[in-house]
Amino acid sequence: MRALLFDGQLRLRTDYPLPVVPPGEALIRTHLAGICNTDLEITRGYLNFRGVLGHEFVGQVVQAEGAPELVGRRVVGEINAFCGECPTCRRGDVTHCPQRTTLGISGRDGAMADCFTLPIHVLHVVPETIPDEWAVFTEPLAAALEITAQLHIRPTQRVVVLGDGKLGLLIAQVLQLTGCDLAVVGRYPHKLAILARRGIHTHLADEPPTPGADVVVEATGHREGFALARRLVRPRGTLVLKSTFHEDVAGDVTTDLSALVVDEIRVLGSRCGPFAPALRLLEQRLIDVTALIEQVYPLDAALTAFDHAARPGALKIMLAAASG
Repeated sequence: MRALLFDGQLRLRTDYPLPVVPPGEALIRTHLAGICNTDLEITRGYLNFRGVLGHEFVGQVVQAEGAPELVGRRVVGEINAFCGECPTCRRGDVTHCPQRTTLGISGRDGAMADCFTLPIHVLHVVPETIPDEWAVFTEPLAAALEITAQLHIRPTQRVVVLGDGKLGLLIAQVLQLTGCDLAVVGRYPHKLAILARRGIHTHLADEPPTPGADVVVEATGHREGFALARRLVRPRGTLVLKSTFHEDVAGDVTTDLSALVVDEIRVLGSRCGPFAPALRLLEQRLIDVTALIEQVYPLDAALTAFDHAARPGALKIMLAAASG
């Protein structure tokens, strides 16, 4: 089968072995896969991953011995394949299972291939009213929703989102639903315009809002983002960290830890989130993802697609392996 492999260099294989389907897992034929910043960071050395890339996907189940009712259905899937047996899983923290593999990121081939496998228990059926192009956004939209799952954002609070990447644009739309006093800081006018059309206040990075925000979400993907977030948050405020990047970049991030103590700043790491409400938001058309799609490439043009995705200011680039 075809598969986009990273083994120190990015290359499209046309003779990659078909996956063996373990017990309890499903074989999925990829329809669409999204390229996100994590995929780009992996090609720069993040987590030292070697294998097939891709964790944002929508596809069709072609084999599922433990769940025949899923065969033929369109699905999206949570990226953490957890064991369900360890103490971490039993207390409900399945995304932190020490035995987990992570689709296209750690220990498990991803979705940028003709076929791949995932455990049945992490799959979610896609409602018929959600087109493939929207369904690809389920995983990053769930990550945006994790903020509201972790933190009660009140309508009376002032909130700033730093970053106008694909995740930042989704986070802003999710937080807008809370009714909070929201502003977004970014580098690209064409991206900020997507939010401005929805009534969200925006600022270019060289003209950030005044300090004193109750909550600042750092989603820039750049080391400078944390310093700006720290300047904008009020004493006893909350910093939500969403950026992940290659260790060489992360290692350059510095902060005054004593000042965090003195100002009693809460620092909250935020990663994967709930899929079911993400699908509901897409089905109810409460989140606009169409405006975030820049181009869809065939899987055979994956290298060109990655070059496009790496351009400054690019929006969502997708790979089409099969039609839905």
